[in-house]
Amino acid sequence: MKKLLLALIATSAVAGVAQAQTTTPHAYVGIGAATADNKSTDDYHTNAKIYGGYEFDQNWGVEAGYTNFDKQDTSLGNVKGSGTYVAGKYSMPLGERFTGYGKLGVSYNERKYSSSTLGQVNSYDTGLYGGVGVEYKLNQNLALNAEYERYGKDKAFGAKADVYTVGLKYGF
Repeated sequence: MKKLLLALIATSAVAGVAQAQTTTPHAYVGIGAATADNKSTDDYHTNAKIYGGYEFDQNWGVEAGYTNFDKQDTSLGNVKGSGTYVAGKYSMPLGERFTGYGKLGVSYNERKYSSSTLGQVNSYDTGLYGGVGVEYKLNQNLALNAEYERYGKDKAFGAKADVYTVGLKYGF
């Protein structure tokens, strides 16, 4: 049983390396519409996300991105924020045009609350970043994607850590 398991693992590793060598390394950039529930206003607000990355082969890559949670007015003032991340990315083809992926890394988040009566409160934190998504290739260079991302722990105010994104990626 152990020999069979070892043989399966070795075969999978060799097949993965052989398959990975069929895709040339390339860089990509993307834009997206990101939405998150805002704890201060208890509603979802859509904002911009930009990201870029490098795929070493068909499966492995690295990605960095910035999501602007923009300024929202509340009954007591306004809140704005942003999230930045760097993550390793693992992709797995799910057919000719579909690819599933997961990302794991670190995020840096900023939240600023300002009020004429309470003054200004700033919150900065670094935490674990994770994401899962699916991508649909429109052509050789252009793809649509949809993903769920988690930017560390929930915040005391501003956008929550759970973010849903729909985007467009261009590989070159």
